[in-house]
Amino acid sequence: MTINRRRFLANSARLAALGLAAPLIGFSRLSHSTASERFFKISLAQWSLHRQLRSGALKVLDFPVKTRKVFGIEAVEYVNQFFKGQAKDLKFLAAMKARAEDHNVRSLLIMVDGEGDLGDPDKGKRKQAIENHYKWVEAAKYLNCHSVRVNAAGQGSREEVGKAAVEGLRALSEFAQNFNINVIVENHGGYSSSGEWLSQVLQRVDMSNCGSLPDFGNFGDYDRYLGVQQLMPFAQGVSAKSFEFDSAGIEINTDFARMLRIIRDAGYRGYIGIEFEGPGDEDHGILATKQLLEQLGRKVELFAQLNEKN
Repeated sequence: MTINRRRFLANSARLAALGLAAPLIGFSRLSHSTASERFFKISLAQWSLHRQLRSGALKVLDFPVKTRKVFGIEAVEYVNQFFKGQAKDLKFLAAMKARAEDHNVRSLLIMVDGEGDLGDPDKGKRKQAIENHYKWVEAAKYLNCHSVRVNAAGQGSREEVGKAAVEGLRALSEFAQNFNINVIVENHGGYSSSGEWLSQVLQRVDMSNCGSLPDFGNFGDYDRYLGVQQLMPFAQGVSAKSFEFDSAGIEINTDFARMLRIIRDAGYRGYIGIEFEGPGDEDHGILATKQLLEQLGRKVELFAQLNEKN
């Protein structure tokens, strides 16, 4: 029997003794003296509540309040679609900032859509798109966020859009650098849904404040686990996309445990944002995703620590 085999069996025995071989949801919770802390913190993406926000059932300014009071989550990720015309409205931004601070909620980033293609091969259109993003960088700075999330989109061949995206992201990142804001790119359709393509673009940008926001979904036909693994070296945020859960509380589209192992192995220790996009009650979906991340996070961390000790 090899040493690695002995270690595996020994660790498996330890996990069984700790109750970690039980079903992922519904197992007896480990005591605080036994359970490891998670290697990440949890945030909430505003998009998770898009139906409530669009219907008016939830006011935009109440998003940080609900995040803390209803979900017990300490950090938020804004989406510009819900305050599209208010990027320069200091009265509105001050109110949103105050709501977050008053409820001890940290503002992490603004997800920016609908401001033009940063990977447009047309130089004039790309320049306009870059400038359209400036106000969101400034808003992110005002709200004490660390990043704006953008898209590396464009029309043209893989090579044309890749070259244009490098130039667009570099120009925006140079502007954002003056505000100590990161420009992070999500795999979000088109060529960016390829982990290989997007990681190559970010490698070519080669700026410390230009990184990735790996999303568990949005990979299309591309292998999502490979895609996340390829984007993790550039990650300055992670989005845990969820849709549906089985009767045991397991997300049926993505193996969350496998994703968390990939994320931890990459050395990431930041926030993982819940982004529920499924049908049905949004509150329930957010809480189900949170519970899954909490339970799996402790298990993945404990298993990793046992392996490291041996």
